Amino acid sequence: MNHCPKIALEPPLLLVLEGIRKRYGDDELPVLEGVSLEVRESELLALLGPSGSGKSTLLHVAGLLDDPTEGNLFITGRDSRQLSDNEKTDLRLSKIGFVYQYHHLLQEFSALENVMLPQLLKNTSRKIAEDKAKHLLEEFGLGTKLRSRPAELSGGQKQRVAIARALANDPVILLADEPTGNLDHETAMTVFDDLLEITQKTKMAAIIATHNYELAEKMSMKYTISEGVLLKK
Repeated sequence: MNHCPKIALEPPLLLVLEGIRKRYGDDELPVLEGVSLEVRESELLALLGPSGSGKSTLLHVAGLLDDPTEGNLFITGRDSRQLSDNEKTDLRLSKIGFVYQYHHLLQEFSALENVMLPQLLKNTSRKIAEDKAKHLLEEFGLGTKLRSRPAELSGGQKQRVAIARALANDPVILLADEPTGNLDHETAMTVFDDLLEITQKTKMAAIIATHNYELAEKMSMKYTISEGVLLKK
């Protein structure tokens, strides 16, 4: 009996950037110069480059927080140029998670409430949102801090809450901008390992901008950006 050879299928594309250019101001200051990138399910990309090189701008464009001046952007197959502002908001809320260098937690809310919030914005029931938030915080070792407000948490704990919040709606793409930049080395390594573990477990893709080459070595691919030009290392 003849057997057809098995064909290895590539993981699905989640994010595609084609010739992305971004300019600002009346002088059209160039920040991104023809960036092209494909990101597939489960891929973990490190984005390296000095301050002002365009890392944050690239993440903002990829996350539909800023429109490119030129070029095409597709998220889970959807052409961003064809989306209304409301559709972009819905896509960000359901498909994209953001983590920043500073946690940006709401100070008047508990850790649990901060992680519930994105789910409530998506009209998830309060009970389901609370159960999901509790589970995520427990995954990050914060089961005893559910009712704590940000002022009662350490820097590492705050950033874990911020990561849990970013994962609350089960995004397929995580965009992180220097997520451990404000932490000491030991805490940064622990938080980063937690972040990698949960992204790999869920098969989401991640683009993580960092100055830390030690952290970048833990990721599957490394890119550098300099003067708006993206290069694979």
